[in-house]
Amino acid sequence: MHLIRRLVLLILVPAFLAGAVFAQAKATPDEAKALAEKAVAHIKAAGPEKAFADFNARDGKWTDRELYIIVIGFDGMMLVHGTLKAIVGKQQLEMKDMNGKFMSKEMLDLAKSKGSGWVDYMWSNPVTKKIDPKSTYVLRIPGFDGFLGVGIYK
Repeated sequence: MHLIRRLVLLILVPAFLAGAVFAQAKATPDEAKALAEKAVAHIKAAGPEKAFADFNARDGKWTDRELYIIVIGFDGMMLVHGTLKAIVGKQQLEMKDMNGKFMSKEMLDLAKSKGSGWVDYMWSNPVTKKIDPKSTYVLRIPGFDGFLGVGIYK
């Protein structure tokens, strides 16, 4: 009996601790919003061309766990995607999530009408490699015909 209890503890405790570490590693809405605001400040300081190149770089300076930056022009063109380089330079207005939601169009409409806010949809999580519910904080880029977004996975 004592051996079984030890075996159970050896299995459950590490699993519990791993789950607690993963839960702490998940990004928060405040962290997403802060990264978006930091990105806008970088665009203002460095200019869009340099900032977008920095955001697209694979050096990890503008990614944190599942947080990364996207930039979409008001013409619907993807200018930056922190993890999916294949869609940079591609039109996004017709892109749908797994449930058929036109999430890029909704982000664009929100950025134009309100300047900032959150859009919910389903997207591939770069950490878990699963399709997960996602909420992206959208922020219009001052002096530029487009917006940026940083999302969290729920």
